[in-house]
Amino acid sequence: MPRQVSSLTLEDARQLIAAGEEKARELGIAYNLAVVDAGGELVAHVRMDGAWMGSINIAVNKAWTSRAFDMATHELAKMAQSGKPLFGIQNTNHERVVIFAGGMPVKLGDAVIGAVGASGGTVDQDQKVVEAAVAAFDKRPH
Repeated sequence: MPRQVSSLTLEDARQLIAAGEEKARELGIAYNLAVVDAGGELVAHVRMDGAWMGSINIAVNKAWTSRAFDMATHELAKMAQSGKPLFGIQNTNHERVVIFAGGMPVKLGDAVIGAVGASGGTVDQDQKVVEAAVAAFDKRPH
């Protein structure tokens, strides 16, 4: 029997980004927001007016990291500390792995169908932005 893999669409990515932008405006911070699909490939990226150029790759890599490991980047960070089992993981995958908050997987049921990453504020603010994006996605009818 053929297996079907669900993945985020461009429309999904636009909705995730819109929700993230709304939270960013609420915080008064210009953000970079990125969405990757089930395969970890970039679907969409937005750089809000005034957002840091240096945050572009950080947002994309946070999304990629969340999909690559199917967990929020702040959770991966806990396991990547000195003395923990994944210490040094940020030096793998061509140093694309990000181990601070602001990346979250997007799920449909139990299946990870992509991820979102945000960069522009503090890591706590970045986490709030991706949480708002994922919460908006979770609330919509699928």
